[in-house]
Amino acid sequence: MEGLDQLIALGPALGVGSRTFIIQLVLVLGIVVIVGWLFVKRGAKQLAVRRLLIIAFAVFAVATVLFPGMLSRVANLVGVGRGADLLLYATVLVLLGFLALQEARTKAAEKRTTYLARRLALDEAEQPGDYRARALGTPRDG
Repeated sequence: MEGLDQLIALGPALGVGSRTFIIQLVLVLGIVVIVGWLFVKRGAKQLAVRRLLIIAFAVFAVATVLFPGMLSRVANLVGVGRGADLLLYATVLVLLGFLALQEARTKAAEKRTTYLARRLALDEAEQPGDYRARALGTPRDG
C-alpha cells in the first residue's frame, strides 16, 4: 500500500492533479492487465470472467444512457473532465480487451489448423515401400 501512496504523491510532481493521476494510473494498469492477459492460457474460468465483464460493461452502458448526469459525476470524482471522456476511455479498454481475445483465438485456430494439416498429410502419405515399387514399376509383395 505504501508504493501506491508514493505513486499518488508523484502525480502533483508531474504536473497533474491527484485525481487525474489516479485515473491515469487505473487506465494504464487496465491496459497492462489486458496485454498481459494475451500471454496467459485461457480455460473455463477465464470464459466465466469474460462473461461477467461483458455483463458489467453492459450494465454500465445502460446506466450511462439512463442517467447521463451520473457518468459526469463519476468522471469528476475520478478526475476526468467530462463523462464523455470517461466513456471514451472505458470503450478503449474494452476494445483492447476484445482485440486481445481475438488475437488469442486466432493463434489457437492457427495451431489447430497446422496440427490438422500435418496429421492429414501424414495419414494420406504413400508408404515408402509402395512409392519405391511404383517408381520402379515393380509390384510390391504385401
